[in-house]
Formats: sequence, C-alpha cells, structure tokens
Amino acid sequence: MLENGGAAISDSPSLPPSPRLPLAGVRVADFTRVLTGPFCTMLLGDLGADVIKIEPPQGDDTRAWGPPYQEDPEEGAREATYFLSVNRNKRSVVLDLKTSEGREHARQIIARSDVLVENFRPGAFEKLGFGWDALRAEFPRLIYASVSGFGQSGPYRDRPGYDVIAQGLGGLMSYNGEPGRPPMRVGVAVADVFSGALITQAILAALYARERTGAGERLDVNLLESVIALGSSQVSRYLTAGQVPGPQGNDHPSIVPYGTFECADGLVNLAVGNDSLWRRFCAALGLASLGANPAYATNEGRVRRRAALNAELFPALRTLTRAEITGRLSAAGVPCGPVNDLAEVFADPHVQARGVAVRVPHASLGETTVTAPPWEIGARVPPVRRAPPTLGQHTAEVLAELAGEEGGA
Repeated sequence: MLENGGAAISDSPSLPPSPRLPLAGVRVADFTRVLTGPFCTMLLGDLGADVIKIEPPQGDDTRAWGPPYQEDPEEGAREATYFLSVNRNKRSVVLDLKTSEGREHARQIIARSDVLVENFRPGAFEKLGFGWDALRAEFPRLIYASVSGFGQSGPYRDRPGYDVIAQGLGGLMSYNGEPGRPPMRVGVAVADVFSGALITQAILAALYARERTGAGERLDVNLLESVIALGSSQVSRYLTAGQVPGPQGNDHPSIVPYGTFECADGLVNLAVGNDSLWRRFCAALGLASLGANPAYATNEGRVRRRAALNAELFPALRTLTRAEITGRLSAAGVPCGPVNDLAEVFADPHVQARGVAVRVPHASLGETTVTAPPWEIGARVPPVRRAPPTLGQHTAEVLAELAGEEGGA
C-alpha cells in the first residue's frame, strides 16, 4: 500500500487480460470522446475487453480540459485529470479519419472487433463510411452502439449534446437545488455517466444474445431520454398525478425525516425510511417526546407535519456531534452518514479497506491514481490492467497486431 495525502492507495501493476474476467477475448473499437462513450468503454475494459481507443491527431477533447492537470515537471509531462478519470484499461491509437489511410486502418480495427462504440453526431460517422447498414452487411456479428445527445431521429437529431443541455431539457434541473432558488445542475455529469452505464448494459445484453443468434445488433442511447429515465419517481409524479415537482433541496418529498441535517460540528444525512426505523431513531437519540407523539407515528403523518416535526427535531440534532449521531444510529440499524468532502472520503477507513483508489504505472507521469472498477467478480475486484494511455501510445503496437492477424489469416 502507498500513501497519498493520508489516503491509502493500492498498487496495481499493468497486467495482461485475465481469463477470469467475463469479457476477456472481446475487442472493442472505441470511437468515442469526452465522457459518455469513454465511461462506457472504460467499464467494458474493466470487465476484461481489449478496448482500442481511436483518437484524432489532436486527441480526445478532454485531454485539453484543464486545469487541473497531473504533472511531472522533470519529464515535462502533464495529463488532464478529466481524461484520466474515464480512460483506464484502454489502448490509444491515433488515426486521422479524414484521410484514406486513417479510414482503412479504422476499418481493419472494426473488422477484428466484436463491438463498435461511437458518439459522433448522427449522420457524421456514416459519411466516413462507417454507418450501421454498411458495416452490418460486411460484419454481421458486429455490435454497433451509438450514443448521442438526442437520438437518431426527431427534430433535435442534429443538435450537439452535452450533459448540462440534457439536464436542462430533460427537467432534471427544475427539481434539483434549493426551494426558492434558481434551477441547479447536478454537480457531476449524471446525464453522461448514466447514459454510459445504460449503453454498457445494452452492449452486454447484445453480446449475450449474439451467443444464441450469431448476429450483431444496432444499439442507441441518448442523453435526453436517459435524463428523463433517471427522474424515475419525480417523472412518475407528473405522469400519474399531474404534479410538476420543484426543487426540495435535500429533503425527500415522500419520506420524513430523510435528507441532510445540521449537527454540532457539521452535517449528517439521515434516511428514516419506515415507521420501525422512526421508533429506533427516536430511541437511539433520546427523543422520547417525538417518539411518543402519535402525530408522528406514521410516515404519512410525518410528511404532512414536516415543518412542525423539523421545528422540534432540528434543535435536538444541533446538540449532538456527527460522531455521536452516526455512532448511535448505526448501532441501532438506522441508515445515516456524514456529509464528507473528497479528502474525508479517501481518508475513510472503509474506503481504504475496500481499495477504491489504485496507483498504477503511467507512460509519461511515472504513476497516477485512479479509482478501481466498481464491482467484485469472482470474489475480487477486476485489476486496473492499464493506466489511462498517452495520446497514440499504442498506435504502432495495435497496427502491428492487425498486420500479424491479417498475415495469419
């Protein structure tokens, strides 16, 4: 274990694909950039796929999204932390798709791939000769996954899509934030990340189906509809009850107490999700009068009397520290936790014990730190086999492999 600002970090050497990983032997031609597509292909790489990231000569846009950068002054190297966040377990190949040579190399990669992932604006990839119809005829087993802002049809088809645009158009900003304040974007690119997770699910399903049918499939996910789907209960409130939800801050519209509360030395989150938990909550914190009040005995009563309950609850919580509240409630089985900043997150003994931060060798930086894949498979977390690549780091390697495969064929 290595140390970084007080947070324990696991070492993970660059390793070849493990046969224990479910996607070992699967090759992915990754024509994506920025976040949604790269998040998807990173997950596929985590699962063991050989992800070949095809970049233009100037590189993925996020290579220039900084500061902040991780820098190695002695080597004169720097990499944008944004790029590092979503490009582990990949190989980088630089191809200029505006040239016939670049397109031919791209076609060779596609010909030897199981999955193609692209997030060009609808119609642009087709103009390069890589549309679904053309490739399906030539490579019937190919799974062709597209990610866009607004889908392959409809009035907004040709618009460029970014996370903040989708959060606004999809209504997410309208019910996020504090009451009485302007709409607020969620602080992480949830439209991008959720869309990336959804297209990953679709790819895995298509790979499974191909085992039965022998045929590839066209897949499509867009940011707008992903944001609408992400709305779940808020969207259902409108569709079924005609209610247009507004921002409620950290409160829950249908559960009380549930959200963020002040205590003596900071903030805690509480999730008292049923009446049994309410009784345990009151007992653990010594709130006998609240627990005995029949007006608060049911969740419906607490929701309808939210303001009156909070007027009694808030002062009581402010007399206790975060450690006192979380210690007592955890012992009683009541869901709770502190509101941490990231320094506190990676200093947390549980996060350290789980090995969430992994230090890996890097081609230009010497080493860098990334998060570990977010699953256990076969009772272990898949290894970070490759650090995020430098631009074109594997171009010669991959093209040599293609030449060798072609010669062998």
